[in-house]
Amino acid sequence: MGFAAASLPSVARVFLRSSHHHHHQKDEILGSSLRKETWGINLYLPKLKYQSRMSFCCKNESIDFEERTSPTEVKKEIEQCYELIHRLGRGVVYLGSSRMGPGHPHYIKTFELGNKIAALLDCTTWTGAGPGLMDAATQGALQAGKPVGGFKIGREAGEWTATNFHPYLPSESYLTCRFFSARKHGLVDAVVRCRSSEMTAIVALPGGIGTLDEVFEIMALIQLERIGSVLPVPLLLMNYDSFYSNLLDFLNDCEKWGTVSKGEVASLWKVCNNNSEALAYLAEFYGLSPIETSRKDSESSECRSLA
Repeated sequence: MGFAAASLPSVARVFLRSSHHHHHQKDEILGSSLRKETWGINLYLPKLKYQSRMSFCCKNESIDFEERTSPTEVKKEIEQCYELIHRLGRGVVYLGSSRMGPGHPHYIKTFELGNKIAALLDCTTWTGAGPGLMDAATQGALQAGKPVGGFKIGREAGEWTATNFHPYLPSESYLTCRFFSARKHGLVDAVVRCRSSEMTAIVALPGGIGTLDEVFEIMALIQLERIGSVLPVPLLLMNYDSFYSNLLDFLNDCEKWGTVSKGEVASLWKVCNNNSEALAYLAEFYGLSPIETSRKDSESSECRSLA
């Protein structure tokens, strides 16, 4: 993940390392609780003179600012994302929690959904190549015998935090991204339809901050016709066990406040409470014969459609 440099007054604890420190000197901890004289340098940042490259480290993580701010490095990684998509093909992108493991009921539902959608659309399944619901969708597609691809990021919540590591996918099927911007480019390009024969979709599963970040960015891109400007791309919000009901109520309130137009949010996605509704919607969207789920969904068959 790329981090922005924070101004020192807003940072509770910052570690300053310099390559020209003597061996007997320890890393200085800069914090509001330390007296000014303990710094040994001028506190006023505009007057600081950096004689060698330093790295500010938050949470004990080193950040290479030269690489992070290099447009060339970001461009290279975006190109790698596009090359992977060109090789594996566009398809369905799953966004969801990395924390809901195999014992979670949403993992089981996602596994089934990933399996059925892969068979229905006969396309590549794309995820963040991480654990949790991303793993469930990947496993489901693999069981269906369909290709999978992923854009991994280091330090996913939960497990699989090692860079460029996946417990079972071959390395040629996923890319470990250093930059979130490149990863997002990949996830978006994987669903943009260039031909009417391409069947793609975005499936938003239950998730936390990272999932919501991705979902709302994609909604904005659909709203601005950066996605679906030529050929529409369905966005499904899986409201398993009413997971997103409070969010939907909030968005309805946004209409009342006038921050979104009436019916605007409804035009951007399809909200379904179970897999049967999602499969039926995709089958209708692409004019395909529906695939029945292997067992009845435990949720209500009534679909909250906002599309």
